[in-house]
Amino acid sequence: MNYRIVVGCDDAGLDYKEQIAADLRADPRVAEVIDLGVHRGAEDVHRPYPEIGLAAGEAIRDGKADRAVLVCGTGIGMALSANKVAGVRATTAHDSFSVERSVLSNNCQVLTLGQRVVGLELARRLVAEWLGYTFDERSASAAKVSLISEYERC
Repeated sequence: MNYRIVVGCDDAGLDYKEQIAADLRADPRVAEVIDLGVHRGAEDVHRPYPEIGLAAGEAIRDGKADRAVLVCGTGIGMALSANKVAGVRATTAHDSFSVERSVLSNNCQVLTLGQRVVGLELARRLVAEWLGYTFDERSASAAKVSLISEYERC
């Protein structure tokens, strides 16, 4: 798969976002990295996380990106924000099993991480693992994900 991946952060996740974006650019599974900010030394450095999370969700909804990796202090605020966009499933994960299940059981397109919660090397590993998972539309989980999608359409 040649993913188009959005990356984004607030000021609490800037260091990790920059490293993860570099890793993604070097990954052969990634065709494009779209950096929504914030950016070191730029005016947007104090932009609130909901703006980034919502913009990432909209990029996925609108077909401009396939997945997103978002970083804030805990990952929670980014996940909450991205999940407000209909059709987007975002999760915070800080361990390999949760990363795996986020895709295989829940078809999550957005992974959020907490720079204040998980070490950098683990965060980098989790993103690399996450890229390797693909949701199976024929799996037992597909019906469960469909229930979520149906609810959103109401």
